Amino acid sequence: MPGLKGLRRRSVPDIAVKASDSAAKVMAMKPECVSALIRHYGEAIEKSSREGRTFSFLVNVGPGGDAVAVPVEPTTSKEMENDGELDRALAAARDRGRIRAAEILSGKDMRSADELAKLLHTTRVTINAKRQNGQLLGLDGAKRGFRFPVWQLDRDGKPYPELPALRERLGAPWTIFRFLVQPHDELDGLTGRQALERGQGDALLAAAESVGRGDFR
Repeated sequence: MPGLKGLRRRSVPDIAVKASDSAAKVMAMKPECVSALIRHYGEAIEKSSREGRTFSFLVNVGPGGDAVAVPVEPTTSKEMENDGELDRALAAARDRGRIRAAEILSGKDMRSADELAKLLHTTRVTINAKRQNGQLLGLDGAKRGFRFPVWQLDRDGKPYPELPALRERLGAPWTIFRFLVQPHDELDGLTGRQALERGQGDALLAAAESVGRGDFR
């Protein structure tokens, strides 16, 4: 072709030869790595011959030519069966979780956005705005929409002022709900809800801070 005269094109064999030359140099510098690979290869042959099944090993090679061989055991039918059992157990747990969530959301202490708006003498739009900024705890009920625990209102019928701080510390609404209905050692065995009702806001937020950090006591 015009203009390409004298241009030497590198072929695939040329590249392969250079790559093999580089590999040979590295192997010459790392004889112990080559010995280890040969040993693992021999062990795999021996095990395969003795047990009548395939054995594999994975070779991890570093930039400096260091190689580490790691045996790879094949997945047995028993392990595959156990994996199937685990998948079924997880699916069953998710189903139980959905059922339990539906039971909670249909409880007598839950209110819709419209119902809570009437209690607070406001509008549905305001209720949803307060839910989004953490001033109200709303749980997503999918088919039934958001549901609001009525006990998040204090004796004066107003949302507890600690709710936004709980949102900052715990994040997800279901996490906040679980924190409020479960007893805590940091609260002397009280639930978060009971601590709110007893005016122990500071202790409540300290316990939430601990939970948010993942502390275990």
